[in-house]
Amino acid sequence: TIAKDDDRPRLIVLHQVGSHGPAYYKRAPEAYQPFKPTCDTNAIQGCSQTELLNSYDNTIVYTDHVLSQMINTLKEISKYQTGLWYLSDHGESTGEHGLYLHGSPYAIAPSQQTHVPMIMWFSESWKQHNLAQVNCLSQQTKQNLSQDNLFPSLLSLLDVKTQVINPQLDMLHSCAHVN
Repeated sequence: TIAKDDDRPRLIVLHQVGSHGPAYYKRAPEAYQPFKPTCDTNAIQGCSQTELLNSYDNTIVYTDHVLSQMINTLKEISKYQTGLWYLSDHGESTGEHGLYLHGSPYAIAPSQQTHVPMIMWFSESWKQHNLAQVNCLSQQTKQNLSQDNLFPSLLSLLDVKTQVINPQLDMLHSCAHVN
């Protein structure tokens, strides 16, 4: 919990196991498994494609729930300007082209392993104080980005000044100078 009398700025980093295989069946509680039948083993090669996809999709359902809970918690902290940035570290192959899991060399990896979700959410108070950045970010939703953009952009978002980042990787660089 965040102490109500503590006004220090903070960055909280959460890491979740998320949708990592092969143990997809361990990644979502039963209440968040709407897709059946599932693959309930690490030996995924013995499961049907339907079972494997259902198990993977259930991990996405649970991740959506976790992100929703985080956003709802941040909404309740109205005295602070808050935000949430979610970025998956990689995608997963679930049998496409005979490939499973992740870790193929980037040059030959299928899009299922390299195209990942990124979600940014900001509180109303953050948006009110950073309207130009919000407008600029809204125009960038179709950009091809990667994990390389995360840290330069996060530092910019937090107004951390440093010369060790490449401004070309800062997706907020043009936004930061609009106000």
